[in-house]
Amino acid sequence: MFGYEFANPNYFWILVLLVPMILWYVFREKRSHADLQFSSLRAFREMKHAGYVWVRHVLFVLKVLAIVFLVAALARPQSSNSWQTYSSEGIDIMLALDISGSMLARDFSPDRLEAAKEVATKFILERPQDKIGLVVFAGESFTQCPLTTDQAVLVNLMREVQSGMIEDGTAIGLGLANAVNRLKDSPAKSKVVILLTDGVNNRGSVAPVTAAELAKTYGIRVYTIGVGTYGEAPYPIQTPFGTQLQNVKVEIDEDVLQQIAAITGGRYFRATDNDKLKQIYQEIDQLEKTKIEVKHFSKKQEHYFWFALIGMLLLISEGVLRYTLLRKIP
Repeated sequence: MFGYEFANPNYFWILVLLVPMILWYVFREKRSHADLQFSSLRAFREMKHAGYVWVRHVLFVLKVLAIVFLVAALARPQSSNSWQTYSSEGIDIMLALDISGSMLARDFSPDRLEAAKEVATKFILERPQDKIGLVVFAGESFTQCPLTTDQAVLVNLMREVQSGMIEDGTAIGLGLANAVNRLKDSPAKSKVVILLTDGVNNRGSVAPVTAAELAKTYGIRVYTIGVGTYGEAPYPIQTPFGTQLQNVKVEIDEDVLQQIAAITGGRYFRATDNDKLKQIYQEIDQLEKTKIEVKHFSKKQEHYFWFALIGMLLLISEGVLRYTLLRKIP
């Protein structure tokens, strides 16, 4: 009613009394007309009916409306303003991405690096509540993007990643240690590294297991992903006749990657094609869901005063009209 909520809606049962009240009024109106007998109505046919005869019902209508508004006031009409707040547990995630030359192998479409960037970008865009950063590594390692909630910045920096940006090689331990360094001072309750590589650690001053022990010390969980098909993979080789594909043996140090995951409480995954890589990121996404607590607040405002005021004004109007303009002559 009137677009309001009512604190005491049971009061509306009072309005049921209006039904017999209205029926009594109609019955009384029919019985109140005097009857006169005439031999002929010819003399009255030319008389015009007064257009304001209906005005006599105004007093009753005002009384009914007054009762409706007063009962509504008793029911306490209210309007409410409500809102929700979200409190997030918070998960900080560092992506450690191998950008060595072997990531250009074509067992993924269009190659391993571009496939990894595409899937990681989708993963980033689906986690707006979390802070995510990016570390890249080959023979060395550097931070491409620190932890941020600005998805647009991170995605743009992800697009700029290319093989050959740094000295070639595979420094898995150094890449992981760099990611841990970015997370170690984070106040987040959950800290995660997703490390993706397609090779064997052959560079860097930090051993992969040492970096894993460091991650464990700071309560950082590491998910490792080995990318590459089984056997051989086509790799682009520069020749005097242009770029040609040559099959190269796929070597991934799965034992080390499994050990890193086991030490830190994470998991190891093997991606052999684009679809498998997407499934892995989806699984990690489910394993590391941000916990959101929703709090609902509501503020109510009372409006019974205006209903009571309108009801009283209608009653006063009915009383004034009854003894002035619409006064009955005995």
